[in-house]
Amino acid sequence: MSLAFLFPGQGSQAVGMGVELAHAFQSAREVFAEVDEALNQRLFRLMSEGPEEELTLTENAQPALMAVSLAVARTLENDFHVGMEGASFVAGHSLGEYSALAAARAIGLKDAARLLKLRGQAMQKAVPVGEGAMASLIGPKVDLALAEQAAAEGAKVGVCVVANDNNLGNIVISGEKAAVDRAIEAAKTLGARAIPLNVSAPFHCPMMGPAAEAMAEALAGTAIAAPQPPVVANVTARPETDPAELRRLLVEQVTGRVRWRESMVWMAQQGGVTHFAEVGTGKVLTGMAKRIAPDAQASALNTPADLEAFAASL
Repeated sequence: MSLAFLFPGQGSQAVGMGVELAHAFQSAREVFAEVDEALNQRLFRLMSEGPEEELTLTENAQPALMAVSLAVARTLENDFHVGMEGASFVAGHSLGEYSALAAARAIGLKDAARLLKLRGQAMQKAVPVGEGAMASLIGPKVDLALAEQAAAEGAKVGVCVVANDNNLGNIVISGEKAAVDRAIEAAKTLGARAIPLNVSAPFHCPMMGPAAEAMAEALAGTAIAAPQPPVVANVTARPETDPAELRRLLVEQVTGRVRWRESMVWMAQQGGVTHFAEVGTGKVLTGMAKRIAPDAQASALNTPADLEAFAASL
């Protein structure tokens, strides 16, 4: 088996995330305590009890999702003797790239928590609420060419770009509200369904420039080591190990496209991956993996039972 671990992004958060893991494993409890200490915040209590609207805030959701992913990764290693280094690659969707880097020991857990808290705050501050928008283009006709054509129509009146190339049939655009609205209408005429997303800011577009600057400053002072295994980066859709390049790509990622479909295709075809395992909460990336690489196995590692079954299968 050639294995890649995948780490989810924003949208997978839910009240109760991580609770079952914390009840079952000391390793998970230690991760949640370390993240709380790093942030000087009772984040695990918020994850456990809510309220949902506070957990969903970008500055809370991002470190919370990382915390659950790293709780799973540490439990796999300590309790089931399954380390990340046994995989061929790791990859994370948007903020999940920080989770992947932390799991691969390129960034320290506490540094990852602080960086994601800052990233969430900086993204929220970059664009006043209501000025930006995002939308999902959905349907059997939706591919990158269609999405780029719709975004180009929107760009005639403002910033509008393809933000997340998730998989065929599901691509996200982002930018100024008027431009995204125009792109939505264009997408409909091209045969796509277009669903405005309930987000607080237009992520992964040039409007996030101030957030990229904040992350460049923060990352300049953060120790980054070569990850083991390599991280398939959102920006390049290729494996990366050089710390200086990883630092640059994390900055570029704030305004750049999440090339998830391309990343998955590369791992399955050129990388030879036969099994994808989603580490953390939710099953969004597992569903995408099954659509992008149907010949590979895909599983979500959310619960103690998931971890036991996965370890037994190796």
